[in-house]
Amino acid sequence: MKGTLDELQYSVELLEGSAALRDVIDKHIHDQTLAMKSAFFVADLGVIVRQQICWRTKMDQIRPFYAVKSNSSPVVVEILAALGTGFVCSNKHELDLVKGFGVPSQDIILGGTCKQLSHIKYAAKHNIPLLVCDNEAELRKIARCHPKAKVLLLLTSESCCEREEMAIPFGSTLKDCRHLLECARELSLHVTGVKFNIPSCCQDAQAFSRAVSDARCVFDMGAELGFEMNILDIGGGFDGSEAQLDKVHQTLKPMLDMYFPLSTGLSIIAEPGAYYVSSAFTLAVNIIAKTTVARDCCDQPHILSANDEPEFLYYMNDGVYGSFANKLLCEDSVLTPLAHKELSTEEPLFSSSLWGPSADDLDQVVERCLLPELSVGDWLLFSNAGANGLGSEHKPPVFYSITECDWQEIHNCGVNLDTSMKNFSLGPCCLQPSMSEASISTPA
Repeated sequence: MKGTLDELQYSVELLEGSAALRDVIDKHIHDQTLAMKSAFFVADLGVIVRQQICWRTKMDQIRPFYAVKSNSSPVVVEILAALGTGFVCSNKHELDLVKGFGVPSQDIILGGTCKQLSHIKYAAKHNIPLLVCDNEAELRKIARCHPKAKVLLLLTSESCCEREEMAIPFGSTLKDCRHLLECARELSLHVTGVKFNIPSCCQDAQAFSRAVSDARCVFDMGAELGFEMNILDIGGGFDGSEAQLDKVHQTLKPMLDMYFPLSTGLSIIAEPGAYYVSSAFTLAVNIIAKTTVARDCCDQPHILSANDEPEFLYYMNDGVYGSFANKLLCEDSVLTPLAHKELSTEEPLFSSSLWGPSADDLDQVVERCLLPELSVGDWLLFSNAGANGLGSEHKPPVFYSITECDWQEIHNCGVNLDTSMKNFSLGPCCLQPSMSEASISTPA
């Protein structure tokens, strides 16, 4: 989800009384049904606030640096800046966006291990000290364009899931780290710490233990070579669930206490991205075409339905070249659509596939799912749509909302709402009279 500085000054709907996010979705579906039937996002900013509170409660030893590439909406960046997170940027656009909210340079990391020279020079010009590196060529670029930089060496981590085994490997081995430290000393560059990254798909709880142990080895190498290293970055890989956060905390805490005790004065940071935004955004799409095909009983056994019913192919007004772009990057991502229209408990479900509007074979959003029979003009909802969900050229509108309770919670976090969040234009959510009681039925 890509944002620009031109979007500053945005409207946020305040949900009062018993009004809920579903009422906001119903309202905008009603409006779109009468107009262009365009896809749109609805964002619950209270989710971001609650995720920050949860992080502070469970990971109080570790400061979050939000990964802007997950969702660069200015609203998200401003609210997280007000809540005191740092930021990890991957390009000049993101650096501009974050700096535009007055975030101090020392609270910004220029991430990525293959940076453009112009981005490194921009970081130097704006006194952004922290840069990530995992190879000698990048180290020499940094030495040439940003000699005062403080470098975080990216450690490689073991592949602990099929997705990672197929991905392009990033990071340095322990042996390579020794070479990079020697090279940095030659170049008079300051290596200030180590970063590792365990993906959210990893089910091996000990992966964090091994990564912390390896990081300790690199710190010891650095000390031998005269570097004063004081930052440990445990990366991203937080899926947003409280259960996963608990699991990571239970694994990490004893390892950090053993290898990096508080007495060392070390700063420990992390780079949560999807953690904050994934569940905060819901995407609504409209069915624009429908095809019925016979199911192949040989190739498609009756796993999804007990009936010998046809399969439906639905075409939506958004696809992988728009809000579902992440599907091209991660084919095994699971998307679960929900029909917006009211259903009876006896409503039959049919094997269905969902496609974008491009008529391209790659534009398949969901290969197979169970849905009631839908009509052209019906709406589907996709929850957990906030991370990596918007292309740069295709941007459905985003309608932001927050409850009175969550708005007050921001104030309780010590945020001065008049100065820290000055671009928020807060107004009451004007719902249709019936919407707070029941969902509307969408005409075909």
